[in-house]
This record gives sequence, structure tokens and C-alpha cells, in this order.
Amino acid sequence: MTAASAAPVIRAERLSRWFGNIVAVNDVTLDVRPGITGLLGPNGAGKSTLIRMIAGLARVSSGKVTVFGEPVRNNPPLAKRIAIMQEHETVYGFMTGRRFVRLMGELRQVPRLDEAVERAIGQVELLDAADRRIRTYSRGMRQRIRLAGALVHDPEVLLLDEPLNGADPKQRIQFQHLLRRYAAEGRTIVISSHILEEIERVADTVLLLVNGKLAASGDFRAIRAALNERPYHVLVACDSPRALAAAVVQLDSVEAVKLDPAGRIVILSRNVLDLQLELPRLAQRNSVTLRRVVPLDDSLESVFGYLVDGGER
Repeated sequence: MTAASAAPVIRAERLSRWFGNIVAVNDVTLDVRPGITGLLGPNGAGKSTLIRMIAGLARVSSGKVTVFGEPVRNNPPLAKRIAIMQEHETVYGFMTGRRFVRLMGELRQVPRLDEAVERAIGQVELLDAADRRIRTYSRGMRQRIRLAGALVHDPEVLLLDEPLNGADPKQRIQFQHLLRRYAAEGRTIVISSHILEEIERVADTVLLLVNGKLAASGDFRAIRAALNERPYHVLVACDSPRALAAAVVQLDSVEAVKLDPAGRIVILSRNVLDLQLELPRLAQRNSVTLRRVVPLDDSLESVFGYLVDGGER
């Protein structure tokens, strides 16, 4: 049985969460099967709230979420099968890495704890630094020791909220190999990020969350195509708008160009990736200084954030 044909491990049905007048997650329905699922969205899209509800750490305002067919809230036996690594979780700098992972195992009442601790630290390749205090770790190392703490009880479901923050390229590759190995064992992994390229390298399926709503789901190539199918408005401020507008209108990625009352360029484009690549070249070629390039459509942030920036925060 392939992951695509397997029964959903995680199921959310019309799931919502609001805080007063703020809607963080809005009527989300989704299924997550074994393998690696990427949860993609700009900062503030509701990714962290959704992950916390899946883990049973946050109350559901409406709808329901189940894991292995069971409700997750106040379900200790099910919680032992799930691990969550939250984006802003604190580590204890005075502890050594080994003591921190051991503490996580003690809280989970892990049997054969010494063996489990060594296995988890080995998986994130920090055995050589395990007896150093965490305050001496780099940011990427702190992320890895936190991951070891999440892995110590050998979970079947792993929920990772922006886990690659601070990781260097080598650490990212190691992390991707680790996730693929876990997925090959039949585990279910959800990894959130605001950068598409991070998700592309590991995820079988992508869930796109924008403004608390599930905007799209499927293979990442289909997500790219969906984002590029509709036209978007981009505002460009520069020192010579007419000269740049005359050059921009020649681009295949551009459908229309106009100047607004403030003398800024408003571009209608169906391919923001090509547009973002071409704009600096055109500006340099025409001796134009770019001052500002911003989206005018609410959902354009997702296109720029994932398809264009694609780098570190």
C-alpha cells in the first residue's frame, strides 16, 4: 500500500480556532497520510495554531481533529504516539544536551531511557556535543537537540513547526535525510515552513495555508502552477518610473503596466517568479534605482514568500 492510498492518520473536519475577534484557523478540512506533509504559509497564516490543535495542545473553537481515529484533546495514551517541536519552544541553557533529552524522556515515561536518549541524540548527530551546556550551542544545534527531545519516545506522528530556523546547509541536508528515513518507516510527519524550497526537498504533499484557510493542497508542482495561474498586481517604486515601465511592458510575464497617481508602477503579472528575476536586471540595464517592490493582492505574499524569496529569514 502506498502512502497516497493509506488511510488518513490525521483528519481535520471544518476545524476553526479564534481568539476573540481574531480568526487564526478558519474552517479547515484536511487529511494527512503516512509520509511527509509540508504545511506551507506566510508568517501569521495559522500554521502554528493548526499544529497545536493537531497535537491536542490548543482547544478547538469549532469542528474536530482526530489522530488514528481518536480525538487528541485530553487523550494521554494517544499523546504518547505524537511528538511536537514548536517554533518558539525554550530550551534550558544550563542543561547539557544529554540532560535535556533525558528530561524529555522522563516526562514521557520512556522505557529503557538511557538507550532511548543515546539513540535520539545519535539520530540528530550531536553525540560529540551531548555533554556540553546548551547555552554553548549554535542556533542550529539547539534546533537539533530539541528535535532529539521530540524523538526520544519514538513517536509515530511527528509535528515540526519551522524546524529549520537557524540550521546551516549541512544541517538542513542531515535533517532532510532523517525525515526521509522516518517516513520510510511508515511514520507520519508534518513540517511547517514559510519557504517553499524547504518543503519541496522533503514533502510528498503540500498543504497551503493562507489567512487561516486551506488555499490549496497536493503535489508542490501543482501548488506552484496554481499560484502562477492567476494574475497578480505588483507595485514598484523607483526613481524613473516611465523608463522602467516602458521596459517592463515588454516582458512575457507582464500582462499590463500602469502608473498610479503617486508616479509608481503597477504591474499585472501571471508569473511573479519571472517578474521578480527580471526586474533588477531591467532596472540595472536602464540605470533605474528600485526603491520598493510590494504585492497589492492579499494572497500575493504567499507567491513572493515561497516562490521568489526562497531563502533564509
